[in-house]
Amino acid sequence: MSKLSSVPINRRHLLQYGGGFIGTSLLATVLGKNLVSPAVAEAKVIALTPDQALEKLMGGNDRFVNQKRTQCNPTQERLLEVAEGQAPFAAILGCADSRVPAEIVFDQGLGDLFVCRVAGNIATTEEIGSLEFGTLVLGAKILMVVGHESCGAVKAAIQGDPLPGQIGSLIKNISIGSVAPRSQDAASLDKAVKANVTYQVETLKKSPILSDLIAQQKLKIVGAYYDLNTGKVSLVG
Repeated sequence: MSKLSSVPINRRHLLQYGGGFIGTSLLATVLGKNLVSPAVAEAKVIALTPDQALEKLMGGNDRFVNQKRTQCNPTQERLLEVAEGQAPFAAILGCADSRVPAEIVFDQGLGDLFVCRVAGNIATTEEIGSLEFGTLVLGAKILMVVGHESCGAVKAAIQGDPLPGQIGSLIKNISIGSVAPRSQDAASLDKAVKANVTYQVETLKKSPILSDLIAQQKLKIVGAYYDLNTGKVSLVG
């Protein structure tokens, strides 16, 4: 059994506690016990602000775009360090698309990002719960929802056709904003992708835990758009 799965608090209780029952600071201590090594905990004393975390994330993308990556090969020292515990500075809700791997496009290494990937970068109950953990307990200061050019999931939402298996359960959580159903042009698709990013950001902000962290200025949630041709990430909204 993993350390996380052994924590005797389910997400329903997490929401109750995060809403003020025992307070997010105490809850983070309870859930994070034994999950972060002393060395990592000490490093967290010099904490980034949400704005600094965002700057660090975007700086990594700038290195990626300009082919100046610094995190291509993790050192054995870093491997051993994160084996003892983790303290990611950023959390990402991204699409499962194979062309948008967060650690690569943001030029980050082991233990730097807490990443959730699902088709359409949708904020489902499970994704929200994971991101609550990544921010409240592990301490990520910036939470970015990353949509991307030519997203197939968003395109399927625009087309509105019946879908097999459980694919439809993903599509129903996508919002295309004011884009007309069945639109075919690329501009409409890009507009819908960005509208969906904004919608997912707003969905995340409804979490009592995440909204409390924002109110305490311990977290910022932003939306972003990834250009497949250039590798550039630009903020949305």
